[in-house]
Amino acid sequence: MPKSLIDGYRAFMSGQFPGESARYRELAEQGQTPETMVIACCDSRAAPEIIFNTRPGEIFVVRNVANLVPPYEPDGLYHATSAALEFAVQSLKVKHIVVLGHGRCGGIKAALDPAAEPLSPGDFIGKWMGLLAPVAETVGANTFMTGAERQTALERISIRHSLANLRTFPCVSILERKERLSLHGAWFDISSGELWVMNPATGDFERPAAG
Repeated sequence: MPKSLIDGYRAFMSGQFPGESARYRELAEQGQTPETMVIACCDSRAAPEIIFNTRPGEIFVVRNVANLVPPYEPDGLYHATSAALEFAVQSLKVKHIVVLGHGRCGGIKAALDPAAEPLSPGDFIGKWMGLLAPVAETVGANTFMTGAERQTALERISIRHSLANLRTFPCVSILERKERLSLHGAWFDISSGELWVMNPATGDFERPAAG
């Protein structure tokens, strides 16, 4: 175990844990009941628990490369994100699902450069980012935008794409129609700390009102 993690754990036990010990005991005895699931990127700079300043047990988080949601595919294979989604919706009965993207995403950069050499013979990242291939090709072909503009555009478009894929899951679409589940998109700027929230009516990303 890296020494930095051991030191971090000791700081946690002497700092945060004493103030949250009763909550941890309650969560251990009664289980978790988060109302919100966050589908986020595994990028070390964009941890949703930090961005949203949450307490233990408040959000159920699944993280993968580029915060993607695959379409509903009950094919008997292994689907980690779909499994987490199934558990959150069917067992935990969350009321909200947030797809949280972020600026300078390495996965999105890879999607915009499909000709890049794979990192391994398996090319797991390339195949995973293939979920965005149609929209990535369209954005990448836009010569009127700079590279940075294409990157930000695809980061936000991919959030809308994942929300559309969420609705291919029967458990999600049924509950959304019954108004028992709400879907949300958000984008976090690592450099400035700004959070942009997707307007569900227009798909535009807007700064939340102060308050």
